[in-house]
Amino acid sequence: MTAQGVVPLAEIVRSGFTEGWHDGRLVALAADGSVEFAYGDVEAVMLPRSSNKPMQAVAMLENGLDLTGELLALAAASHAGEPFHLEGVHKILAGAGLDEQALACPPDWPLAEQAKLALVRSGGEMRRITMNCSGKHAAMLATCVINHWPTADYLAPDHPMQRAARAAVERLSGEPVTRDAVDGCGAPLYGISLVGLARAFRNAVLADPQTPERRVADAMRAHPEYVSGTDRLDTDLMAGIPGLLAKGGAEGVQAVALSDGRAVALKVGDGDHDRRAVGPVLVAALRRLGVEEAPVLGRYAETPLLGGGHPVGAVRSMI
Repeated sequence: MTAQGVVPLAEIVRSGFTEGWHDGRLVALAADGSVEFAYGDVEAVMLPRSSNKPMQAVAMLENGLDLTGELLALAAASHAGEPFHLEGVHKILAGAGLDEQALACPPDWPLAEQAKLALVRSGGEMRRITMNCSGKHAAMLATCVINHWPTADYLAPDHPMQRAARAAVERLSGEPVTRDAVDGCGAPLYGISLVGLARAFRNAVLADPQTPERRVADAMRAHPEYVSGTDRLDTDLMAGIPGLLAKGGAEGVQAVALSDGRAVALKVGDGDHDRRAVGPVLVAALRRLGVEEAPVLGRYAETPLLGGGHPVGAVRSMI
């Protein structure tokens, strides 16, 4: 283990030669909540990034947000900016009597390549609503309207919306927030441990059906394409493994929980910006937890490496 508490999680093998590694941390919880296995310092504080979103959505429901189905899934999403995502965000805003101008997330291109190309070809520009966090922001604004809270400063750390989000993260993770930061979308970001992140997802899937946390988990699992998008890891995992809840985050973060309480949380230390290590490492962890083999596991078990346009190696799990 290094001084930073990370260990090699994946190897980069090209033409039979290991040319590099992805280091990181990972924890897997058994159905009873105990640690089944762990790599690296999983008690150290980390920033869950968008894996916080289900917990933030719980805070919205706890404060009167009235969303269900795909729109509730969108409140916890890192969507790809596909047309059905944008339609959903517009519905959330319209239901609160607001429009796109109320969003405080930064303008960005859609994550889906086809959606981005379509926007560019039409002469469009980066917009706030096409930013992947716009569903969360729209739902935060709708929560503010319901409670007669100010909307202009809804991202301020001391705003009632953000105080509620912080409390939900602490309650679901079972530990205090020990680091405050600002996420890429401008919203407050709450640092907890990987164990706390796995515990939060476990608590969500095991909660009583009418609780806010279970309602968020059920909406995400019923509408995975709204949580992520077409041909993306979270969507494919939830569609391919019954009962699984999944939400990734920037800088190589991923959390999942199975319906019986088994859970995994991991962070790739170098950020894994193309997410080539997250899939193989997560698949290996799920297999070790005894998840029944499914096509989606085979699809993400290795990330191919190309040479001259042809596969010549792969990124593979080392756990």
